Amino acid sequence: MKKDFLVELGTEELPPKALKTLSDAFQQGIESGLNELELSFDSVKAYAAPRRLAVLVNGLDEQTPLKEVTVWGPPAKIAFDAEGNPSKAAEAFANKNGIAVDELKTENDGKQDKLVYRKKAGGEFTTGKLEAIVQNSLAKLPIAKRMRWGARRDEFVRPVQWLLMLFGNELVEAEVYGVKANRETRGHRFHYNQTLIIDQPSEYFEKLQSVAYVMADFEQRRDLIKQQVLAEAAKVNGEAMLDEDLLDEVTALVEWPVALTGKFEESFLEVPSEALVYSMKEHQKYFPIQQADGQLMPYFITISNIESKDPAQVISGNEKVIRPRLADAAFFFETDKKTSLSDMRKRLKPIVFQAQLGSIFDKTERIRNLSQMIVQQIDGDLAKCQRAAELCKSDLVSDMVGEFDKMQGVAGYYYAKHAGEDEEVALALQEQYLPKFAGDKLPSSTTGTIIALADRLDTLSGIFGIGQKPTGSKDPFALRRASVAVLRLLVEKALPLDLGQLLKLATINHGDNIKDSETSVNTALEYMLERFRAWYEEEKIAAEVFMAVSAKNLTVPLDINRRVHAVHAFSQLEDATALAAANKRVSNILAKLDSPVADEVNDTLLTEAAEQALAKAVAEKAEQVAPLFAAANYTEALSALADLRPVVDRFFDEVMVMADDMDLRNNRLALLNKLRQLFLQVADISLLAPAK
Repeated sequence: MKKDFLVELGTEELPPKALKTLSDAFQQGIESGLNELELSFDSVKAYAAPRRLAVLVNGLDEQTPLKEVTVWGPPAKIAFDAEGNPSKAAEAFANKNGIAVDELKTENDGKQDKLVYRKKAGGEFTTGKLEAIVQNSLAKLPIAKRMRWGARRDEFVRPVQWLLMLFGNELVEAEVYGVKANRETRGHRFHYNQTLIIDQPSEYFEKLQSVAYVMADFEQRRDLIKQQVLAEAAKVNGEAMLDEDLLDEVTALVEWPVALTGKFEESFLEVPSEALVYSMKEHQKYFPIQQADGQLMPYFITISNIESKDPAQVISGNEKVIRPRLADAAFFFETDKKTSLSDMRKRLKPIVFQAQLGSIFDKTERIRNLSQMIVQQIDGDLAKCQRAAELCKSDLVSDMVGEFDKMQGVAGYYYAKHAGEDEEVALALQEQYLPKFAGDKLPSSTTGTIIALADRLDTLSGIFGIGQKPTGSKDPFALRRASVAVLRLLVEKALPLDLGQLLKLATINHGDNIKDSETSVNTALEYMLERFRAWYEEEKIAAEVFMAVSAKNLTVPLDINRRVHAVHAFSQLEDATALAAANKRVSNILAKLDSPVADEVNDTLLTEAAEQALAKAVAEKAEQVAPLFAAANYTEALSALADLRPVVDRFFDEVMVMADDMDLRNNRLALLNKLRQLFLQVADISLLAPAK
């Protein structure tokens, strides 16, 4: 027999940014607990609203499954003496399993004769297991900071107010965090501020929504909010700026969403739109509205948690709240414009970047020097890079960034434009922080790219230089993110720069702040190139492919990336496995030699037809792929080398490499070395061969 199971934990308002995570974890914990008991069920559905976490399990077994359990005891030779009398070990085994000594049986477990007891297990009522399953699931929720309430010592993310637990139409006798389970849930704080009786799990969602003004389904509530926001924006001929994280957060703040559109003075649109958007989203949880061309409109959409009889009053209240926020942004913007970025830069001198590495002003000096070195290697504008480097952190001391921290870079762009700075210089002040996260866009300008590189390389070289390598859990300077950003900039911008050389220049730039420069450069370089491993995992490229290229100890990320994709393409070819195995065989043979092999092959010592064919093929391929390697066309080169498989296979089938005649042997080893060196121009493909 099967029944539906419902559990709802009622609390004070849960943290909105964590609600979805808590709900998913609660569901997974319930499922895990049921699976451990081998209880089958048809489906599981999680519900989450600001004051509740709930899980509905449809078609849950009423009893745990019956099964036979075999319990093995001590060996028979220990359980009985020479006369066949039971020992204390046998008596203990019998007592443990609740049977008489004369009921003991002996069987062979495949190795020796042992005491054995078989019993039936399971068949326990599910109802008696549900309390523990719920408690365990709640205890394992990913709660960053727990709290206590009242006189109890229980800890949870928020104080618990009620507990609803039903199995079919039966109340489950349970207690969680000092609250006993009953049939009652609670409705909306304003529309239905009272308890609501739930008679059976199947009516939970519909009854809450139709009677108590609570839409408990997180995804349904989210979809409704999205539809309402889009509809409200359309009413003013605009487009809603839908931020997915904000949408999730707002969904977690309301039980009965109602979207309303408010308005603010058009004069505020003279302030950088980013500051207005930031204020609306971060401070007020509003959705801004823009025109089709991306221009901000003087409207916002708020999500109310009540269905007001006088929505105009609700809108008016929100307009009164947003106006001072926008006025602050306007004030900061106008005030900041009275001070030049150069003067702001002077105020960076007392602000510490890192105690051993100096101030933020010092950092801008290093960025300027390093960008000058980078410009010499690529096609950039030295004057623009130097100017952008000097001003790149100036806006950190502006009032705008002090109030809206996410405006760093953006504020600098507007202040540079206001001061008449070159467009590319101004843009670089904003683009220096790109990419900010995985998948984020890259700087559009060369100057922005160079400043973004110099900034991160300065941080990486400095922090590694003072011995503060990131650990598994601590990365206060976000060096992982910085490393990936540098790799992306070098690869996706197709910059053929040597990362090892860049780190060396950046380290020298720190002067006496770094003592062991060589060690710090090598450590930082190894750490950064290792970030490629996760990069290629996301691209579904086998780890062996990266290892094959990594064996070359290359330090130009653009070149590494090209080789990895070439080896990946090669690994998909039909001949790849055999050629990888052949390379591995050659590598093993050469590794065992006491002395180096000859550089050239003596054609007069090629006595076997198979080795003559291989020598000819290797020579022809070497000539064919030389221009491909010169052009870094590794994919086409490896594809061409794949044609060698038949002659390689024939060679190993017909030729004895380690011949007794030392001249023949050494000549054949030289030929195999020539073969291997062809592939090694790209990577060590022997590492593609499966381990035996």
